[in-house]
Amino acid sequence: MNAAPHRVAILVYDGVTLLDVAGPAEVFKEANRFGADYRIVLLSPTGADVTSSLGVRIAVDGAVSPEPAFDTVLVAGSDLYPRAHVPGDLADATRIPAAAAGRVASICTGAFLLAAAGLLDGKRATTHWQVVHELAVRCPTCRVEPDAIYVRDGTTYTSAGVTAGIDLALALVEQDHGPHLARDVARALVVYMQRAGGQSQFSAPLQGPPPRSPALRDIVGLVTANPRGDHSLGELAKHLNVSTRHLTRLFHDELSTTPARYVENIRFDMARALLDQGHTATQAATLAGFPSYESMRRVFARKLSISPAAYQRRFSTTRRADAG
Repeated sequence: MNAAPHRVAILVYDGVTLLDVAGPAEVFKEANRFGADYRIVLLSPTGADVTSSLGVRIAVDGAVSPEPAFDTVLVAGSDLYPRAHVPGDLADATRIPAAAAGRVASICTGAFLLAAAGLLDGKRATTHWQVVHELAVRCPTCRVEPDAIYVRDGTTYTSAGVTAGIDLALALVEQDHGPHLARDVARALVVYMQRAGGQSQFSAPLQGPPPRSPALRDIVGLVTANPRGDHSLGELAKHLNVSTRHLTRLFHDELSTTPARYVENIRFDMARALLDQGHTATQAATLAGFPSYESMRRVFARKLSISPAAYQRRFSTTRRADAG
């Protein structure tokens, strides 16, 4: 006797990111070619068709309702809701199908809808690296994991940027049908079964606002202008004419880090930019001020879970080497 079909509902709404919908749907559709039986329906809060962020109209199958219960509910993301609070009716539209679902998952900024619906309270979660801090503010009881591609907490799943929805969907297929079928799907779609490293490898270098303190801004300029200089705690304090204790307290109070770690972060960001520009890993280590290639490699491994060489292969160019 054949197993019952697995019913998947994807919540869409005006302004939804189209790839958040299409990426996971394509994974489930491809899985059906290898023996799975996913039945996908698109739901909107009122049952009316919606318009995506690209202006493409999305035809929906119906409105959210308590019945029928779905095995999986996916909540797609949007650029709108990290910038604005989720309307009450949209939070309700998220909560209603989730209440009876076997599992609930968000794609990218769909995590903000889960949070507004109270579905992330007390849980581990993630979202796009650009807005993880905003999610932590919106959901103070969440434990936000900024580097994760996706996070599972019980029957609740959250994922990072838009293409991470494909990673998450593959993980759900593997959970349902095992690694062999999921691997067939990944190969057919020409994607990784599991990406090495976290989403930090995709984040922009030198991100975030400059420090508020003039003294700390001075240090950023000092290290950036001469990354190979002596930027030990004692030398930095001497440069600013403050005590090492005072400087350490400034870093802790404003940036929640140490002077040494902050200097390392600047050098790391510079090394990433140098690798992006085509410098060798050894050149990048020297120019960014690392004592050796090995010391830079350890920082890359700690921050990105990949080596400088692997980072460069992924991000330095989209061009394949010419044959012959």
